[in-house]
Amino acid sequence: MKDKLLVFWQNHSETIMTLGYNLILALAIVIASALIARSVKKAIQNTKSPLKKIDKTLLPILSSVAGYLVYIIAGLFILDIFGVNTASLIALMGAAGLAIGLALKNTLSNIAAGIMLLILRPFKVGDFVDASGTVGSVSEINLFTTIFKTNDGLYIASPNGKVWGGNIKNFTRNGKRRMDIVVGISFADSIDDGLNVLKEIAASESRLLPEPAPKVMVTSIGESAVNIQLRAWTVNGDYWQTVWDLNKRVKESIEQAGLTIPFPQRTLHIAESMASAITVNKDL
Repeated sequence: MKDKLLVFWQNHSETIMTLGYNLILALAIVIASALIARSVKKAIQNTKSPLKKIDKTLLPILSSVAGYLVYIIAGLFILDIFGVNTASLIALMGAAGLAIGLALKNTLSNIAAGIMLLILRPFKVGDFVDASGTVGSVSEINLFTTIFKTNDGLYIASPNGKVWGGNIKNFTRNGKRRMDIVVGISFADSIDDGLNVLKEIAASESRLLPEPAPKVMVTSIGESAVNIQLRAWTVNGDYWQTVWDLNKRVKESIEQAGLTIPFPQRTLHIAESMASAITVNKDL
């Protein structure tokens, strides 16, 4: 047995040494590529780097693409070390890519949708949006999914295809939002008095924008109330707190002005014939 191993080594020692050297070199390339890919990703995502001027929406996908490129280049080096004909391999990869593309069409559609989101930019990182029913702040856009953080702290990863395939409502893009504060007053109350209350509230609220100017109006005649409305604009950062505060102020000011906020009510009329029938049934 020992003699056979010795003969095998003498006949194939050069091949074994070359193969071992190539394996060690390939392993070194794999380790180096992993370190380089990690460093490149970290450099792109570093807020102090020159890339900080680029929109934050692009940084995650740039980081992912850069990491994949490093691994692809490392793979080509390793194949070249082992004497693989890379030109033929590229042609083979093209054919295999077509087959894989057909099998993974949904995944590729997410990548295509992610690219469209990055090109057309309907939103960016930090925007508060409603994307196909998903409501939250955009945390990240990567190759396959868009990451949202909801107001109640939930993490939602939505496929790019779903996000791109539906309506996208961006609450942040225009920098300001309109609020509609509606309150009902009694039919017996003066509508002008109610509108004056809303005007005074709008004039005293510093968070409301002067342009477009606040408006007050009668929006509808309801079943049990006359609905009046304060329509005003504020910047995004003040929107919700202003809405909450104004709802409280409107309720209190309406009551202080002697106006009534009625409860929903119905007037029921019973015909005389029906009343007689009820009386007869009771007697029976």
